[in-house]
Amino acid sequence: MELKVWVDGVQRIVCGVTEVTTCQEVVIALAQAIGRTGRYTLIEKWRDTERHLAPHENPIISLNKWGQYASDVQLILRRTGPSLSERPTSDSVARIPERTLYRQSLSFH
Repeated sequence: MELKVWVDGVQRIVCGVTEVTTCQEVVIALAQAIGRTGRYTLIEKWRDTERHLAPHENPIISLNKWGQYASDVQLILRRTGPSLSERPTSDSVARIPERTLYRQSLSFH
């Protein structure tokens, strides 16, 4: 299934999305495809209402809950901050490596 996500004002399509695909997997696929690092989240927008989707949520299931309004809902990729590797560190703060989960079947167009 294809998932339409707005990235910097441009609609992108992520292919290979299923009901078990997580928001985290979609975010990683998009961030890698656009070649940017950082922390991102998926936003579900309907009219003037926005909701941050949790990394473990399934965007297809979330959209299906909108029923007849699903076609009016936009998914938006929003950068929320720098990646852990971009943040300044000090000797007193332990660096935690970022965990990545990437499903090879997702592709970007």
